[in-house]
Amino acid sequence: MNRINQHPVLDVRSGREVIFYFDGREMKGYENEPVSSALFANGVKKFSIHKKDDAPQGIFCANGQCSQCTVIIDGMPLKSCVTPLKEGMDVRTLVHVPELPHDDKPGFEQKIEEIKTDVLIIGGGPSGLTSALELAKLGFNVVIVEDKDKLGGKLLLQTHKFFGSQEDSYAGTRGFEIAALLEKQILEHKNIIVLYETSVVGIYKDKKAGVYKNNGKYSLIDFQGMIVSAGARERSLVFPGNDLPGVYGAGAFQTLVNRDLIKSSEKVFIVGSGNVGLIAAYHALQAGIGVVGIVDIMDKVSGYKVHADKIKRMGVPVYLNTTVLAAFGHEKVEKVTVAEVDKDWNPILTTARTYETDTLLIATGLTPVDEFYKQAEQFGFKVIKTGDADEIAEASSAMFGGRIAGLKMAKLLGKDIEIDKSFIEKAEILKSKPGKVFEPKPVVIKENFSPVFQCYQEIPCNPCTTVCPKGCISLVGDLSNILDTPYYTNDLCTGCGMCVAICPGLAVSLARKTGESSAEVILPHEYILNFKVGDRIDVTDIDGNILEKAEVLNIRYNKKYKTNLVTVKMSLSNAHKAIGIRVQDKAVTEPYHETILTHLPDNAIVCRCERVTVKEIVSFIKDFKVRDVNQLKQIRVGMGACGSKTCSVLLPRIFKQAGVDYCDVSPGTVRPLTVEVPMNSLIDEQGK
Repeated sequence: MNRINQHPVLDVRSGREVIFYFDGREMKGYENEPVSSALFANGVKKFSIHKKDDAPQGIFCANGQCSQCTVIIDGMPLKSCVTPLKEGMDVRTLVHVPELPHDDKPGFEQKIEEIKTDVLIIGGGPSGLTSALELAKLGFNVVIVEDKDKLGGKLLLQTHKFFGSQEDSYAGTRGFEIAALLEKQILEHKNIIVLYETSVVGIYKDKKAGVYKNNGKYSLIDFQGMIVSAGARERSLVFPGNDLPGVYGAGAFQTLVNRDLIKSSEKVFIVGSGNVGLIAAYHALQAGIGVVGIVDIMDKVSGYKVHADKIKRMGVPVYLNTTVLAAFGHEKVEKVTVAEVDKDWNPILTTARTYETDTLLIATGLTPVDEFYKQAEQFGFKVIKTGDADEIAEASSAMFGGRIAGLKMAKLLGKDIEIDKSFIEKAEILKSKPGKVFEPKPVVIKENFSPVFQCYQEIPCNPCTTVCPKGCISLVGDLSNILDTPYYTNDLCTGCGMCVAICPGLAVSLARKTGESSAEVILPHEYILNFKVGDRIDVTDIDGNILEKAEVLNIRYNKKYKTNLVTVKMSLSNAHKAIGIRVQDKAVTEPYHETILTHLPDNAIVCRCERVTVKEIVSFIKDFKVRDVNQLKQIRVGMGACGSKTCSVLLPRIFKQAGVDYCDVSPGTVRPLTVEVPMNSLIDEQGK
């Protein structure tokens, strides 16, 4: 079974084991886990066979958005990523198109329920939850619609400690722990109703929203105001082989690994060096999964420097000015070829190299899920969007933005309140992009422990300043806010290690001189311990260069921050540079012995559901002078099960390739229902 049985941060717990069947084979899984996760645990990554060319299909988003994981469950085509596993389920590969079920009983015995509320909040992620809390405090009735069985959104997938302000956004606390804190606060308010495992499928001009409640019953919600906090969906990428099972979004990977504790891969390769891609590498290493490398077409890392640094010192290379040429494999990813790019981002084929991997993670950006906001605006509703549905940013920013959205909605609904200007200022700081990078200042190691900071970039973060019992750490810089960098400003360090334990970037160590040429250094370690006291381990600098083999003197686990503090004995000359312990062997990152160069970009899939290629779309645009996205439906673009959620964001690039300015193109029509709903759920009062 491909399950994670050991994790440095998460509690590894198993559920009630049940037996189910896949294509007639008996398998075991945990009751109520997603069917897709149970299949992955049993080594199954091919879920369907496409009708167009018998191509194998696998998951992409693992979030109920794309339909790539559809299988036949007890005779019905269902998304396996949102269908809970039950005892005795008969699961089968979807071959081409499903057959219509034989149904002799109408089964239309229901009455459509209607729920009234002041504010409907779509999405129970960080921004939606903080919006609800602000509104509830002001006396409004709130309904939160959440399509999962727990609140928290992407917070549930995050095992790293958060940046930002400890006072305003739980900085220094891990994402899944923040989700639990927010859910607890939500459930304490009687004027907040949470509809779990429920999706909004449509909104209507009479200020009602249709919801598919508990994934089984259609209901209506009557509201006065609406907040859209539905988050964002994975952005696909166009290259040959992008549709192979094993090519999927970083969010899907985090869902499998951190939420469902599935060891989904042996070796992953990551496209994109933003925070999402960097954190995915961190999550993989925590789960004991090898990370072959990270590529980015840009000339610099777009995520936080401390995120990139902690990945590099674990043994993961980051290749800039580099792009994916193609993925290869028989019915699944087995290899990927990358190449450097020139100043116009064209691949330089002479630099191509191939790597062995079973998973290719796409972390090249997210697309806001804001369709309901746009529709509500057209209808003239009181509506606000927040979180990633408004602007892609860190969850710490989303939480604070949600508070502001809640207060703005209260004003729209007639509440006489003023929003504190400092709220707006803090929100802007929390969503700041990475700023200046400073040169490190000289460090002198003394006889008493003192902190050494490897944090040189302006990012919103202050936890280390809040935990020091002696107030030894301050943020110093020209900005006079949490974007400034930390310094040791009061020579009273006790060596407690709290600053080392809480740092989200694992960018703080403690060091002291123990002899003329020796020192002790306390390092943070958030990966599976594969060493013990007395062992000699590879200690690295900020760039991942191995400084020396150091002797482990002590291992202390900080329970509050779930971080190991590892004390090592090493040379005094390297003590100020030591910041990491290598966890990955270099052999994992070595390229394949030969380069595979079948580079046919026109064969790349754009519309995954209908398997329409770049070449087919470009030719159609040119031949028929297409200036309306809806015209592409003639060749099935956007006509698949995902409702064009995946391919629509790729079309501007494809029109440009066809020589058409996308500003001159009319947008496609949004589907009236955003998720699948059985026909009998829409029929009220026994079919009347």
